[in-house]
Amino acid sequence: MKSIIVKKLLAATVGLALAIPTVASAADDTIKLGVAGAHSGDLASYGLPTVNAAKLVVADINARGGINGKKVELLVEDDVCKPEVATNTATKLVSSGVDVVLGHICSGATKAALPIYKNAGVAVMSPSATNPELTQSGDYPNFFRTIASDDAQARTQVDFALDIRNLKKIAVVHDKGDYGKGLAEFAKQFIEKSGKAEVVLFEGVTPGAVDYSAVVQKIKRSGADGVIYGGYHPEASKIVTQMRKKRIKIDFISGDGVKDDTFIKVAGKNAEGVYATGAKDNSTNPLYTAAIEAHKKAYGEDPGAFYDSAHAGAVALLNAIEKAGSTDLAAVTKALQDNEVATAVGKIHFDKNGDAVGVGFAVYQVQNGQYVEVK
Repeated sequence: MKSIIVKKLLAATVGLALAIPTVASAADDTIKLGVAGAHSGDLASYGLPTVNAAKLVVADINARGGINGKKVELLVEDDVCKPEVATNTATKLVSSGVDVVLGHICSGATKAALPIYKNAGVAVMSPSATNPELTQSGDYPNFFRTIASDDAQARTQVDFALDIRNLKKIAVVHDKGDYGKGLAEFAKQFIEKSGKAEVVLFEGVTPGAVDYSAVVQKIKRSGADGVIYGGYHPEASKIVTQMRKKRIKIDFISGDGVKDDTFIKVAGKNAEGVYATGAKDNSTNPLYTAAIEAHKKAYGEDPGAFYDSAHAGAVALLNAIEKAGSTDLAAVTKALQDNEVATAVGKIHFDKNGDAVGVGFAVYQVQNGQYVEVK
């Protein structure tokens, strides 16, 4: 028998009203879903789509009576994708009695917040935190994600660089963060083990800097025929722009931290031809289509980065609570692992580490001002 969350989701989400409240009820007898991530600052374009996804899923569920007789209440908190802020965000959510959390967005912020949720017995579901340690270390049994980890992402990048682009000398650059450096280290490892190419530069840059001419010059001197970058779009847009100004027109391959329309807007014409890995295309999935159409109807525009995986994460979390008949961490964990649920990213369940089974990465390229999947 299908859960009440998944049943009718395709039809119901498209018909949502435009006015969607952030909080369903202030009563104690609610299920409190926290939404944590970058809702302001340079990386807000990564976090705000998750808020919208949660609002849409919760509005749909509450319109159909809630879960096990309870309405779902949203608690939204901004961590600006900064670890030192994320700990405060997590503490505030726990103090507010949060039952489960959708977020955080950035790996560093997620890692900082997880011990707080772990101590409180709160399940956390990220649509975008890809650092492998979050699931593979065993330190965070309360953590789950609807996106594949960076070792899988780096493998996709390197296979594309070596087998499709035939690169031989690769400069690997990163932003020194948990996400960016971790992704870069995996890429370096895979390149070196392949025997097909050489890492001619492995360099970290400082996030937020105005000028990256020093690393651009190092890339030029290295003789690299391609760059693999680990980090987010603000730095990537500056590096790519300065590379093009120096007439360095080699391949630039980045990750899902750059696969965002904001990168294209900031880098402008210099974004053309840039490659980025991102979640595999789910456009043939009816639930994906329904989720996108619901966003367009509610907000008048296409959703941004990680929206589909956030939508899937919200559905998976709330479906698990329904199946478990409880918000208890052990019960929710068992329900997430034992039950396959149909979502915007496909039919998924979670392995013993917290990784979603059935998700993966694809390669995209900026063509005529938009990311297009490279077949």
